[in-house]
Amino acid sequence: MGEGFMARDMGFENTAGPEKHQAVALLVQGDRSIFYRCQMDGYQDTLYVHTLRQYYRECTISGTIDFIFGDAKVAFQNCLILVRRPLDNQQNIVTAQGRKSRQSATAIIIHNCTITADPSFSSSLHAKNPTYLGRPWKEYSRTFFFQSYLDSLIHPDGWLPWLGDFGLRTCFYSEWENRGPGADKSRRVKWRGVKNITYEHAQRFTVEHFLWGNDWLPKSGVPYIPGLLPQSEPGRIH
Repeated sequence: MGEGFMARDMGFENTAGPEKHQAVALLVQGDRSIFYRCQMDGYQDTLYVHTLRQYYRECTISGTIDFIFGDAKVAFQNCLILVRRPLDNQQNIVTAQGRKSRQSATAIIIHNCTITADPSFSSSLHAKNPTYLGRPWKEYSRTFFFQSYLDSLIHPDGWLPWLGDFGLRTCFYSEWENRGPGADKSRRVKWRGVKNITYEHAQRFTVEHFLWGNDWLPKSGVPYIPGLLPQSEPGRIH
């Protein structure tokens, strides 16, 4: 996929199943890539947001382990993120961001999305197979969940270590103005890298400021939210 690639109303699937472990359905590395009303289905490592600027709008992404991962400057807006049933001995992790240095201007931004269970992953299994928002694939991993709906399957810890204490002091993870039964931050892990941020800080990671989206998204015709939504606006998603 080259620079300025756009996909609309397309599906991407890896049918290997959870027992095959890593099985990428889609790898994206073109600058200013846009995916609108697309579907990406897999289990482990479904969507590899490899590098450069990427924007996803009204897409459905499903998987189990690290199923949105990579080191792009990427934003997801108004997307449905479905957590599928893993193998019996597995945990689910939505994101694994791969920022390698403090100077790198990359992050995964989940804004105005819904994170919930796929119908195959019944609520009776949520305690046995807990679901986490993310884990630090690389030392300076950076991920934000903004103004999204987090369903009850999200474990109270919120975030999961990768291996031992790797990245726990140097990652940057934050949740801002989310809602739903999984959005309660009172029992989140107390790592140094899990931050509470202000409205002003959150604005730095919007489509307008972080992706410079106003420079290239309007000409695509794809709707987008340039900044944060009004804090009092109810029922934002879809």
